[in-house]
Amino acid sequence: MLRKRSLVIVGNGMATCRLLDEFVARDAQKLYDITVIGDEPGGAYNRILLGKVLEGGEPDVVITKPPSWYEQHGVRLLAPARAERIDVAQRQVLVHDADPVHYDIAILATGSQPIVPGINGVHDEEGQPKAGVFVYRTLDDCVRIRQYARPGDNAVVLGGGLLGLEAAKALSDRGLHVTVIHLGHGLMNTQLDFVGGEMLRRQIERCGMFVRVGRTIESVLGDDRVQGIVLNDGEHLPADVLIMACGVRPRVDVARSSKIPVNKGILVNDTLATEVPGVYAIGECTEHAGVTYGLVAPAWEQATVLAGLLTGAQPQARYRGSKLYARLKVAGVEVASFGVLEPTLETDRSIQVIEERDFAYRKLVVRGRQLIGAMFVGNVNNAASLVQGYDRGDPLPEDPLEVLCSFTGGGAASGDRTICNCFKVSESAIVACVKDGAGSVEAVTEQTKACSGCGSCKTEVARLVQLNTQQKLAASA
Repeated sequence: MLRKRSLVIVGNGMATCRLLDEFVARDAQKLYDITVIGDEPGGAYNRILLGKVLEGGEPDVVITKPPSWYEQHGVRLLAPARAERIDVAQRQVLVHDADPVHYDIAILATGSQPIVPGINGVHDEEGQPKAGVFVYRTLDDCVRIRQYARPGDNAVVLGGGLLGLEAAKALSDRGLHVTVIHLGHGLMNTQLDFVGGEMLRRQIERCGMFVRVGRTIESVLGDDRVQGIVLNDGEHLPADVLIMACGVRPRVDVARSSKIPVNKGILVNDTLATEVPGVYAIGECTEHAGVTYGLVAPAWEQATVLAGLLTGAQPQARYRGSKLYARLKVAGVEVASFGVLEPTLETDRSIQVIEERDFAYRKLVVRGRQLIGAMFVGNVNNAASLVQGYDRGDPLPEDPLEVLCSFTGGGAASGDRTICNCFKVSESAIVACVKDGAGSVEAVTEQTKACSGCGSCKTEVARLVQLNTQQKLAASA
C-alpha cells in the first residue's frame, strides 16, 4: 500500500470549506493526511451571511463546518493557529507558538484582509482603536458590534459595497440611526454603473437609512470613544459607532515571508500552482492571469479544479479564469450583474430600462448580436436566463429588449435555468426534489445545496417549492 502523503491547507475560509467538500467527494482521505490551519477559532463559516449574526442570529446560523465535521471526516483542524511562513527547503509550515507542520503538498487559502484607511482620531492614546470603532469582516467582529451597539445609537458605516450595506441594514433593523458614507459616486460601483448605484441608494434610503456618496471621513471625534465624525467636506455627524467596510485586498503575508512570488495576489498558473514546487494557492489571495477576484464563486471554481488535479480524478483539469457574475440581496434589494458595465467599443450599444416609481433598473450592453454585460437592480426576473445565454454565447434577438421579457436565444427551456449560481443547481433539479418529496426550502437545500451559498436564490427556490407542491396536491386530488 502506498503511504499517505501530508497535505496542509493554510486558511479555513470559504475557499477551504469548498475544497474540503471536493476532496471528500473524491475520497482524498485515502491519499492524504489533511491538516487545516485556521486563524479563527472553530470551524469554517459562510462570510456572506454574516449580516444574519449582526441582526441578532446565533453564530451557528453561518457555521458551515463545525469542529465535529473535521473529526468525522478525518481532517486535522488546528484553530485558532497562525501560520507564519512556509519553510520550502524543509517542507514545513511554521506555526506561531506551535510545532511545525510537515507537508508534501501545501495549499495557501489565506483569503483577503480588510482595507483600513488611515483616519485621524481612530486610535486612542495607547494606539488601540477607540471604543465604538469596528472593522466588519469576521464572525467575532459581528458579535462585538452587536454587544456594543444599542437601539437609538448613531451608527456610521464607511463603505457602500456589499459588506458595508449589509452591516448598515442589520444595524438599522436593530433600531440604530444609520448613515452610509461611500467614496465612490455610486453604491456598489464595482458591480453597478452610476444609474444602478443611484437606484440602489433610493431603495436603501426608503428602508430608513441615509447615504452620502462621493464623500469620506476626515477624522473621528471623541477622546476614549467615538462621539462623532468629520467628513472631507467639513460636515460633522454625531456617531456612537463607526463601522469600516472599505473593501479587501489579498492576504499574502505568509506567501511573501516564504519567498513565494506575489504581485497583488499570490501568483498561480492554470493548475493553481505557485512557482514553488508542491505549493498551491486558491481563493481571494490568488492572482491568476493578472486578475484577483474578490468574489467567492471563482474560489469555488478553483477548488473544484485543484481537487480534481490532486486526487487524480480530473488530472487534466485547468483553471482558465472566471466570468464574473454576481446575484445578491443587498440590504433587502435584489441586485445582479455580469460582464462589462459599460460599452468598450464605439459599436457597442447600451440599452437601459428605468422604472422610476419602483426604483428598478435593468441594463444590457450589446455587441452586435452578443450580450457582453448586464445589470439589474430591484427587478432580477430574467437575470438567471440571461447569464446562461451569456455563458453559451447565444445570439440575441434583433430587438435585444425582448430578452427582458423572456430569453429566446438558444432555445433554453425554463426547466434548465440555473437557480442557484453558487452550486449550479437548475430549476429542473429543484422541481425533481419537490416531486421526490422535498416539501420545504430546507429539504431542497439538504439535497442540492441550493440557498447555502450567498442565499440570494432563496426566494426563487421557495416559489418553486410552493408552486410544485400545489401541482402535486392538485394532481393527487
